[in-house]
Amino acid sequence: MPRRVHLILFDVDGTLLLSGGAGARALNDAFFDLFGAPGAMARVHPHGKTDPVICQEMFRLHLGREGTEAEMGRLMERYLELLPACVAGSRNFHLMPGIPGVLESLAARPDVVMGLGTGNVEPGARIKLERGRLNGYFPFGGFGGDSAGRAALLEAGFRRGEARAGAGASVTRWAVGDTWRDVQAGRACGARVIAVATGGDTLYDLAGAAPDHLLADLRRAEDLLSLLDGRPA
Repeated sequence: MPRRVHLILFDVDGTLLLSGGAGARALNDAFFDLFGAPGAMARVHPHGKTDPVICQEMFRLHLGREGTEAEMGRLMERYLELLPACVAGSRNFHLMPGIPGVLESLAARPDVVMGLGTGNVEPGARIKLERGRLNGYFPFGGFGGDSAGRAALLEAGFRRGEARAGAGASVTRWAVGDTWRDVQAGRACGARVIAVATGGDTLYDLAGAAPDHLLADLRRAEDLLSLLDGRPA
């Protein structure tokens, strides 16, 4: 019989951690340094959006046009230069309830492969995860650098995970996130979606997106493990 594998992709912001506004501060400062517009993130609502989408919103709101490919590249480069200090200095940075305990429980299971499915570009995600000492749980993923579209970046992450699972493995895809955009993207990839109300959307909002499973948080590792095994949380 083929080896059964649960391939689980986790969102970062609002699901694994909150950076305490570090990402927004770094983007604000980067945009000001390059284009002279202060407070560029003030009217941008980033929840569930990818870094490329967020950056283009900044261009439209403050410069009245789309950013060119070269400008987007410069903005991301400057953002990544500023982000480490913003994350390190964030007084409100914290891991979400149940993290890293649930990751430890999943990592102990031989039938689980874990990765990331996040709108952050990979270096940005790694900087945030490093402060929480979480990088070791996630050797691969799908990132905002793969695509501005959330479903497409998730698909990239799932394909990388399936390659790690090996030929012949029977893979069940899972996506864990905290916004309705995470739910939609996971469904588009044929994943079973676990929504957690720890970030941008309420339990009510998430229920309206119709995830396969809805949890208040990941405080109880056994809830998520039960879902993998086909038992109610």
